Formats: sequence, C-alpha cells, structure tokens
Amino acid sequence: MAAKGNVTIHSDECKGCGLCVESCPPKKLHLADELNQYGVHPAEYNGEGCTGCGICFYCCPEPGAITVYKATATSGALPKEGKGPGTQNREVDYATVV
Repeated sequence: MAAKGNVTIHSDECKGCGLCVESCPPKKLHLADELNQYGVHPAEYNGEGCTGCGICFYCCPEPGAITVYKATATSGALPKEGKGPGTQNREVDYATVV
C-alpha cells in the first residue's frame, strides 16, 4: 500500500508528552530513545505508513511541533493501485494539513 501521508516532528519543539503517539491510528509514532535539548524524549515518525489523517497534529499541545502532509492526486480522484486494466501511475503532491 502506498503511503498516504508524511509526518515531520520538530524535536526541539516537542515536549515528549506522548499524546501524538497514543492518538496515532496506525501507530506509526513513538518516543525517541534519545533526549532532546530540553531533557525529554521527543516523538519520532517510524518513516512509513502515515495515513495523513492529522490526528497527531490536532492532539499536540505544542504549536509547530508536528507538521502532517497528506497525499493528493493532481488528477482528481486517486486511481486504483496495482497492475492491469483500470490502474495507472499517479503523481502525488503533499499539502500541509495545518
């Protein structure tokens, strides 16, 4: 399955509260093992599998700590994935949820 979104977490803004980790439906966020400059474990994105739903962004108490990008097809409706009739390659743009 192709990624439907992407998450950027700014570790210098993160409080390490874990609200985004708990609220992520596909469970693609975790708290880092390393401490940030404020002595907390910031959230990290696993690198794949984001749905682009934005729930982590809306749960985050720290403005600017999380940016969510949702994939949108430039041609309108998303085509079916795979090979064969009725499928095609798609071009994806990322638009910020915020």
